[in-house]
Amino acid sequence: MDLLGSILGSMDASKPKPPSEKERLMKKKQKELAAKLEEKHREAKLKFRTKVETQITDFLKQENGQTLKFSAMDNYHRSVVHDVAEVAGLVTFSFGEEDVDRHIQVWKKEFSPCEGELASLKRGEEFDPVKEKLERQEREWREKLEVERSRTLNKVAPKTNYQEKYEHLIGKDSALEAARKTETNAQYGMVSAEQKKDRRTVEDIQAQLRAKKRLKVDNEQGLTRFDLV
Repeated sequence: MDLLGSILGSMDASKPKPPSEKERLMKKKQKELAAKLEEKHREAKLKFRTKVETQITDFLKQENGQTLKFSAMDNYHRSVVHDVAEVAGLVTFSFGEEDVDRHIQVWKKEFSPCEGELASLKRGEEFDPVKEKLERQEREWREKLEVERSRTLNKVAPKTNYQEKYEHLIGKDSALEAARKTETNAQYGMVSAEQKKDRRTVEDIQAQLRAKKRLKVDNEQGLTRFDLV
């Protein structure tokens, strides 16, 4: 019994002591304070959202209003602005450095910012449409210039020998004469389509075809006579 009693006594000693009345009152006050703070934060969030909704509603009513810029705020409050603006059908972008001057600017969809305006705002600069137009034209001109330069550096030499290609049609002598008269296009290094045209008349072509046909018939008749002998 002494051993059992000592074991039970040690178990009772290891149990936590029940809180005193003072401790219970302090814990109750802490819970009440936490609930009040939570309710206060909820009311502040609701108040902020209502304020943003009012601002955006007033902005939408402005006939000449194109964009609305909000002051710098933290990530949570920016998320509220993004959400309200999305519901209202507006275009939103964030600019600035986090925890420094990060803010939101909204636009009506018909006045959505162009790439040049967004780039200027991201750099923290005022957008100048005239300057942006000149810079865009200069970029386009440089791109065209680069394309032309690449074409000049990558000239393609003709792979076909036109003298040999048309020799069976116009004869070797005519092909040589035509080759001597061919002028190379200095700009592209290729023969122009105008210079490739067959300048023979229909009568010339028909005469050549009849001559070839007679020659073929004569050759066949000669071979036949040789076989008969």
